[in-house]
Amino acid sequence: MKIDATVMEALELLGRERGVSVDAILDALANALVSAYKRSPGAAEEARVTIDPDTGDITVYAQELDDDGNVTKEWEDTPDDFGRIAAQTAKQVIQQRLRDAKREQVFEVYAGREGDLVTAIVQQVDGRFTILDLGDAEAILPGSERIPYERLDRGNRVKALILEVRNETKGPQIVVSRSHPDLVRRLLELEVPELADGTVELVAIAREPGHRTKIAVVSHDPHVDPKGACVGARGSRVRQVVNELRGEKVDVVQWRENTAQFIAEALGPAKVKEVKVDEEAKVAEVIVSDHQLSLAIGKEGQNARLAARLSGYKVDIRSDHVPEPPPAPAPAPAEPTMPAEAPAPAEEQAASESTAPEEEPAALVGADSQPEEQLTTEAD
Repeated sequence: MKIDATVMEALELLGRERGVSVDAILDALANALVSAYKRSPGAAEEARVTIDPDTGDITVYAQELDDDGNVTKEWEDTPDDFGRIAAQTAKQVIQQRLRDAKREQVFEVYAGREGDLVTAIVQQVDGRFTILDLGDAEAILPGSERIPYERLDRGNRVKALILEVRNETKGPQIVVSRSHPDLVRRLLELEVPELADGTVELVAIAREPGHRTKIAVVSHDPHVDPKGACVGARGSRVRQVVNELRGEKVDVVQWRENTAQFIAEALGPAKVKEVKVDEEAKVAEVIVSDHQLSLAIGKEGQNARLAARLSGYKVDIRSDHVPEPPPAPAPAPAEPTMPAEAPAPAEEQAASESTAPEEEPAALVGADSQPEEQLTTEAD
């Protein structure tokens, strides 16, 4: 039996379009035909299949092996109805081989591109991850790499940062992120030519995804203002980044060699009066006016926290207002004490007792008692 000439031409055409060699497809087909032969009735335990790439002839050779696995006998044993089996097997093998070739191509395209920015369309949204369509491949956006509280709907076009490219059995897996700090870096490079050509350098970046990002930039050209280059005319450049990040604020800070000056810049928009730096302990004590204290700290300490990450120093913010000590409490007035009454002399007590009139005992009158005068009259 043989493969039809039109099938061979189709294989060659697919090979050129998909970048798969015809020999690789024929080898995979030969291996699949060996498995198909062993499932046929009366087949030998071992066999091999050959396919002539010029004529398309298919031949099955049955084999006998010794204990060491060496071929001791071989003969042609191509089944009569092997053409039908070969046609079905060839279709499956070609489809599988094309899928494998596509996976290999995708892996070769994206391998080594960790840190690159890609534009994708949201294809499927799940609680655990989001599937993004890159055009020639699919990417996975895990829930942990999403911007907090960001809503992604199917069909939305978003930009993401490639974190990892893994070659797995089911095909290459491309993991992307929208919460990584380098996403802001890559977005700025798209909008700021000075960053792309190296005139302005992004030295440090600190980000709390969905809320605020601080970046420190420096210019290698004295005629180029690094902050102005990143912000753009009327904030046009940084506004594009903010829009892509769904409203996340981006603060551009000028990097300085002097640590105290740099920390003062990083705490903007608050105005700092003084910065005391302990280089060994990596601690900076910042003094601000009383009305700038809440601005320097930021909401829930966010401004101070980002400045600490940006500079690498622990930032301790204090107010310059020294509260006056509270007045000492006045001593409580002593309660007045009544003088003790002196006891009367013993003689006076005796005199008063002797002059006191004696009380006569009250007369007891009975029910049948009569006055004395009446009693005398009755006696006469």
